[in-house]
Amino acid sequence: MSLRAEGCGEGAMKRTTILLAEDHAMVREGLRKVLDLEADFEVIGEANDGRQAVQLAKKLDPVVLLMDLGMPLLNGWEATSKVLQAKPGIRVVILSAHGENVYVKRAMDAGVAGFVLKQNGLRDLCLAIRTVVTGRSFFVPDVMSRMERGESVFGRDGVKGQMGKVELSGREREVLQLIAEGKANKQTAAELGIGIKTVEKHRGRIMEKLGIHETAGLTRYAIGAGIIEVGMPSFVES
Repeated sequence: MSLRAEGCGEGAMKRTTILLAEDHAMVREGLRKVLDLEADFEVIGEANDGRQAVQLAKKLDPVVLLMDLGMPLLNGWEATSKVLQAKPGIRVVILSAHGENVYVKRAMDAGVAGFVLKQNGLRDLCLAIRTVVTGRSFFVPDVMSRMERGESVFGRDGVKGQMGKVELSGREREVLQLIAEGKANKQTAAELGIGIKTVEKHRGRIMEKLGIHETAGLTRYAIGAGIIEVGMPSFVES
């Protein structure tokens, strides 16, 4: 994480409750220490994977959910969608190392209120949190300029053409993420609380829809489609 530590400045005394969803423990601990220094912020929970983020958001009902996109088991986009279905009043701010269009668009589609890059300063992060609690949106200029220029990360491994034609269901995207993370069918079934045969059916439908019949190809697709972030752990050889 490379958020520059120049501090956030002083804010109003009304405390904003925050749930941190970040899978790297050192980054999460650093964020908590910084945010706890702010008189108007209160970190009330921490999640180290996407499923835990959904569970804690439902339980703790924070004002703001600070969400990393590259979360294991359930990525930030899917986790955000599930959180907002259950708790539509929560304001989700994405904190990501990647600001390419595919990530920003999926975040917007999921209903996030803010988007901050880890390369930005802590002032931007605090400003994002304070802005979204007023009901407004906050996207750092780096992200907005990329969107306005129409930059794209599509086209890798033929993903662009497939993305325009293929629509995976929410469950299929969850299964695809777990495949891309190197989970076996038995592990995927246990994680999702479904049978192994059901996982196999989902896997078969995904392969049929995408026209991809090997795990390495599915992993490349998942990265190109923004289902997992570049750099997320994967145990699949390319």
